[in-house]
Amino acid sequence: MERTGSWGNKFILSAIIQGAIITGLTISVVGAQMISSSVNIIQFLSLSFEGPAKWFFLGYIFYMILVVAIATTAIFYNHLEINMEKKIRGVRAIMAWIHLIGMNVGGAATTISMILAGLMGSGALDLILSAGNTTELQQDPAIMD
Repeated sequence: MERTGSWGNKFILSAIIQGAIITGLTISVVGAQMISSSVNIIQFLSLSFEGPAKWFFLGYIFYMILVVAIATTAIFYNHLEINMEKKIRGVRAIMAWIHLIGMNVGGAATTISMILAGLMGSGALDLILSAGNTTELQQDPAIMD
């Protein structure tokens, strides 16, 4: 008898995909910093934590929390399906789909919006897009208005 839970597997798979996305973002930020050394992005972002750069850090931290939350949710679905032997069908399946899509699409869109707002507001996005040709970063504190 096979004892696997389809919803637990779906949430684990989505946590793996979301983890790969945040890993790709990390590699791209670090890679851009290594290639372009005219302005230290990390130092600039850390010095301007009171400004719009805080949204970069908060979005990044919340994205990592989102990945852990999705994986933790998989444990609950696994417990429901395997240990308690509950079938998730009908309205429960619709609610589970809403839960899965809401966490993955809504959570990721919110945190990525925060990350982009931090990069745009701090001027770091201009540095990345100009391939390091910019010598100074221009903050835009009204980016979240």
